[in-house]
Amino acid sequence: MIKTFQNSILHILIIIFISINISCTPPKSLYNMEGSPSLISKINKIIEESEIDLNMSIQIMSLDDNKIIYDYNSQKLLMPASTNKLYTSAAALHFLGKDHHFETNVLSNKNNLIIKGGGDPDLKIKQLDSLALEISKKYKTIDTLFIDDSFLDSLNYGEGWMWDEGPWWYAAPISALSVNDNCIDFYVSPGKKGKIASVNYFPKTSYIRINNESFTVQDSVASKLKIDRDWVSNKNNFYIYGEIIDTAKVDTFYRNIYDPSSFTGTIFKELLNQYGVKLKHVSPNPSQYDNYNNLVKHKSMPLLFSAKNLMNESDNLTAELFVKSIGAMDTIPGTWDIGIDSIKSFLAEKVLIDTSNIRLADGSGVSRYNLTSSAQLISLLKWMYNSKYKDDFISILPGGGWEDSTLEKRLINEGGLVRAKTGGLSGVRNLAGYITSKRYGNVAFSILMNGYIDSSSKYTRVQDKIIKTIIYD
Repeated sequence: MIKTFQNSILHILIIIFISINISCTPPKSLYNMEGSPSLISKINKIIEESEIDLNMSIQIMSLDDNKIIYDYNSQKLLMPASTNKLYTSAAALHFLGKDHHFETNVLSNKNNLIIKGGGDPDLKIKQLDSLALEISKKYKTIDTLFIDDSFLDSLNYGEGWMWDEGPWWYAAPISALSVNDNCIDFYVSPGKKGKIASVNYFPKTSYIRINNESFTVQDSVASKLKIDRDWVSNKNNFYIYGEIIDTAKVDTFYRNIYDPSSFTGTIFKELLNQYGVKLKHVSPNPSQYDNYNNLVKHKSMPLLFSAKNLMNESDNLTAELFVKSIGAMDTIPGTWDIGIDSIKSFLAEKVLIDTSNIRLADGSGVSRYNLTSSAQLISLLKWMYNSKYKDDFISILPGGGWEDSTLEKRLINEGGLVRAKTGGLSGVRNLAGYITSKRYGNVAFSILMNGYIDSSSKYTRVQDKIIKTIIYD
C-alpha cells in the first residue's frame, strides 16, 4: 500500500517535471525552419533567451537572390498595426502617383463663396490664411460661406476603430476638408505656485472651449497634468487638470477635434474677419454649384512629401485620406470600401498576394480588424523593390535614429542600413522594411509580434537584436 502510494507520488512528480520543461522549451517550429542555418541558430537564440511568450510571424528574404534566409510562422495572420501603411503607401504611389497634388479650392458666385476640400492631409493654417488674404482683396462683405467636404464620404472614423480612442492625435477624424491634422496644439508651462498652469494653444479659434483646472506645485511628486476633450458627447470642450511642477519646461499636447469640416470652416471665417471681410453666414455643403467660378486655390506639395510624413510620423489621418482619395478615382465621394477594394486589387494583380487570405479594414492600421502575415508583407516589399517605385518607396521609410520619426530612439548606429515601418497597438509590436547586410546583401524583413500584456520595450529590443544580427552576421 505504501509502495503503491510512493509510486503514484513519483509518477505525478515526473509528469509535473516534464510539463514544466515543455512549457519552458521554445516551440519545436524554431528547430524545423527554412533559411540559413547560421542565421536560424542566432535568431532562435535571441528569441529563446528573451523568454517572450506571444504570437509571432517572421520572414526574412535576401532580395539579391530571392532566397528566404529565415522563416518562422510566416503564413500566420496577425494584426499589422501601422505596418499596414506599407500597403497603403505602395498603393498610393501606384494609383495616385508620386506627383499627385491635393487641391483646396474657393469658388465664388456673386456674394457667396464655397471652400471645397480635396483631401489634402497637410493643409495648414498658414495656407488658409493665404487664401483669406487673396479673397480680402476682392471682397469686403460675403453673404454665405459654404463648406464643401463632398469629395470624400462623411464617415469620420474607420471600420473597427475603438469607440473610446478618445481625443488623441492618432485618432483624429477623417474629412476631405482637414486642417492642422484636425487637432489643437496645446503649449503648457508652469504658472505661479498654487495657481493654474499657463496654457497657450494653436490655432486660436472660437470653435473650442477650454476649462483649466490645473495647479502649479513645488512638490516633486505631482499628479500628471492631462488634457482631455468631451469626446463622449462629441463636443469641443477641453479640460485641463492635474499638476505641473513650477520648474517644468514647456510641454506640448496634441488633441483632436470633433467635426473637422466645421472646424476648418470656422477658422477660415475667422481669418477672413481678420482681413476685414464681413461674413454673415457659414453653411454646410451647397445644394448646387450653378454659376460658381474658381476664385483661388491652394495646391499641396506632391504626394511623395505627404507619404514621407505618413511613414515617419505614422500619421493615420494621411493614410486614410490616401485610401479614400484612391476610392475617389472611381466614384465621388471617395469611400473606404472602394479605396480598400482598389488596394486589394493592386495586391492581387501586381503583387500576387492571395487577397482571400488577408483582411484590410483601413489604411492606417488603427483597426483591429486588419490581419496580415509576414510573408504577405515580404511579397509587397519584394515587389516594390523590383518595381519602378523602388527608390521613391524606400525614400519615404524612416531610417534608424531618424529625428522626428518612429525609429528616432531605435537602431541609431544602424541608421544608414535600415529603412523600416514600425507598427504598434496595445499588445502589438511590429517592424518591417529593408536592411543592407554585408553577408546577405539587400534584405527584406517582416517581424510581427502580437498578444502581450506587459511593456512593449522587451519586444522592440528583440526586434532590434534580430536586425543587428542580420546586418553584422
